Amino acid sequence: MDTVNLTNHFLIAMPNMADPNFSGTLTYVADHNDEGALGVVVNRPIDLDLSMLFEQIGLSLPEGLRGQIVYLGGPVQQERGFVLHTPSQPYSSTLNVTDAVSLTTSKDILEAVAQGNGPAKFMVSLGYSGWSAGQLEQEMAQNAWLSVEADPHVIFDLPPEERLPAAMKLLGIDFSNLSDEAGHA
Repeated sequence: MDTVNLTNHFLIAMPNMADPNFSGTLTYVADHNDEGALGVVVNRPIDLDLSMLFEQIGLSLPEGLRGQIVYLGGPVQQERGFVLHTPSQPYSSTLNVTDAVSLTTSKDILEAVAQGNGPAKFMVSLGYSGWSAGQLEQEMAQNAWLSVEADPHVIFDLPPEERLPAAMKLLGIDFSNLSDEAGHA
């Protein structure tokens, strides 16, 4: 199979996705290389908002951010925070995916948010989605996912329930028209 790099792409779970961790999800791939892939689900809010999260880690949250939701980024390391954000100041542990999207895992980004110096746009998730070497490619070949180049607007400017349909629209496809049966020509 040809090697494809899905960094900065959305993975759209096909209707036949059997894994409940990914059924109905839109995942942003932050890194994909010959060792595997790392992504964050961007449309699965959990019953936790930033106010509660910041209280748990001993930080105060600026008033304008109260009520902002936290997401379940995937089944791996759900006790750890992953912040997708627009690039801003450097943080201790940041992967600059593109000029428009970065992923930070260090607490200093949350401290910056608490001080009002955080990135202009961000979303916080607990956990991430990970694939070992060749695993994502195999799942793509089995028609488990569709992929499309990511648009930061979908992540940062749309409510979670609109993100999957918006990603489908990038492909020119209506999600309701997808079959849960795989076909091969």
